[in-house]
Amino acid sequence: MLTLPQIEQAAQNLQGQIRRTEQIHSPYYSQLLGVPLYFKCENLQHTGSFKIRGAYHFLSQQPPERTAGGVITASAGNHAQGLACAAKLLDCPCKVVMPEGTPLAKELATLDYGAEVELVGSSYDDAVSHAKQLAKERDLLYVPAFDDELIMAGQGTIGLEILEELPEVETLLVPIGGGGLISGIATAVKAKNPQVRIIGVEAACVASASLARRKGKPVAVSARCHSLADGIAVKQIGELTYPIINSLVDEVVTVEEEAIAMAIVNLMERGKLVVEGSGAVGLAALLYGTKTIHKGTTLCLLSGGNLDVQTMARVVERGMLAEGRYLKLRLEMIDMPGALAQLTRVLSELGANIFQVSHDRHKSSLPLGEAEVIVDLETRGPGHIHEILMALEEEGYRPEVQR
Repeated sequence: MLTLPQIEQAAQNLQGQIRRTEQIHSPYYSQLLGVPLYFKCENLQHTGSFKIRGAYHFLSQQPPERTAGGVITASAGNHAQGLACAAKLLDCPCKVVMPEGTPLAKELATLDYGAEVELVGSSYDDAVSHAKQLAKERDLLYVPAFDDELIMAGQGTIGLEILEELPEVETLLVPIGGGGLISGIATAVKAKNPQVRIIGVEAACVASASLARRKGKPVAVSARCHSLADGIAVKQIGELTYPIINSLVDEVVTVEEEAIAMAIVNLMERGKLVVEGSGAVGLAALLYGTKTIHKGTTLCLLSGGNLDVQTMARVVERGMLAEGRYLKLRLEMIDMPGALAQLTRVLSELGANIFQVSHDRHKSSLPLGEAEVIVDLETRGPGHIHEILMALEEEGYRPEVQR
């Protein structure tokens, strides 16, 4: 299994190559939670996530002749950018296979680091299969995303930095995908201070670590799910990471999609930090989880910040919807002059801010003489939403809440 000396070697190797990311105290969240809360901001790391740590350490430990012909991997985003940047620093050719649905921003970012990108298949698993086949055919070095000791050692350097700057930490929250990040951090932290509680957090719809713990071995999650935390949406944790997680991680919890969306929005508004879904799961567990998991001085790892603009817009809408600050309504109303103005007057008097209105009188399903209106509103919370719906009912409308 991975050892502390391996991680310490990785830390020496990474000096001058990666950013020693900020570790900040949050007065707002500390007061809200009742314990000192700190963030480790890997969202500010080179390439926008922790992945460059493991990728650079892995490549730098290979014989030059093994990387001279090029390296290859499969990734939907963060690992791709981390490896592409590391390969550029070490001057070796890099190819990345991405699923066809990968956001354009992530593809372009990987290209900007000098990698060749090929889009293959509809899923991450399809991309992995194709990348490994190319590695055999072209004699390229395949770089795993998480299930490798060198990769884990690189990620574990985060644990060393945390303890150096916050030796009094008592609870540490870390996202779990394939398990490379938490395995490295847990190995480093537990070796130096076994009393620190390490809690893994994963998306409820792709809870592969929780499933592995129940089954006693890594097992693939069967349900298909598109998670906001796409960076940790891994169907099966690693063969090497599982025993470390099972031995050193004190607890694994899950968070729902609405909680992840609200945490992203909350971090933007209150923390002034842009964090992707996989990086926000720790705070989601603290703020919206089903039980209290923080004890004493707590640190939440923000593992990445690669949130493209289109995804950000959808996440903000979903987060506001979950918090009761956004309402989308469908109504049918009489198609006559002044009818829409009357509706907007009612909404204005209720203090609802109108984002967008869609008015359609041509739908064949509508009764003759009526029009359909879809209206997007900014609201002040669940109580305000209830007030709006009741008032519209009293005015004779039949509002339908749209999701």
